[in-house]
Amino acid sequence: MRKLLLLVFVSLSLSANAQLNGAPEFKFNHLAISVSNLQTSAEFYNRVLGLEEIANRGKVEGVRWFSFGDGRELHLISIVKKGVTTNKAVHLALTSSSFDSFVTKLQSLKIPYSDWPGNVNKVNVRADGIKQIFFQDPDGYWIEVNSEN
Repeated sequence: MRKLLLLVFVSLSLSANAQLNGAPEFKFNHLAISVSNLQTSAEFYNRVLGLEEIANRGKVEGVRWFSFGDGRELHLISIVKKGVTTNKAVHLALTSSSFDSFVTKLQSLKIPYSDWPGNVNKVNVRADGIKQIFFQDPDGYWIEVNSEN
């Protein structure tokens, strides 16, 4: 009981300190990426990651929204016509409870993936035992998918 009370006290203290220091609370809302072909990218994110398209509440033409669930979204924007270059260190990372099944899905869709060093169709295993792969969307954005354990 003492441990529980101590934990509650510490939690309340940390919360109070954040409020006293004026530190705002944040939660992830969305990721917006610039895409060259809206239809191609929309099909990719739906087919490969299984993201469900949702209403574009901004009502802007050339933009499509997809849901990750829990209020988290991906916005595909085709109205900015400048090219984008990224490297693997700039990536979207997703955790999957079905990591091995997802790798099999990529193989069946003939989507190449690699480990962190770039070895094609190889799975990376981090020092903490988490498996991870990297692949790219139609515009070259890097996506990491890793295992839960």
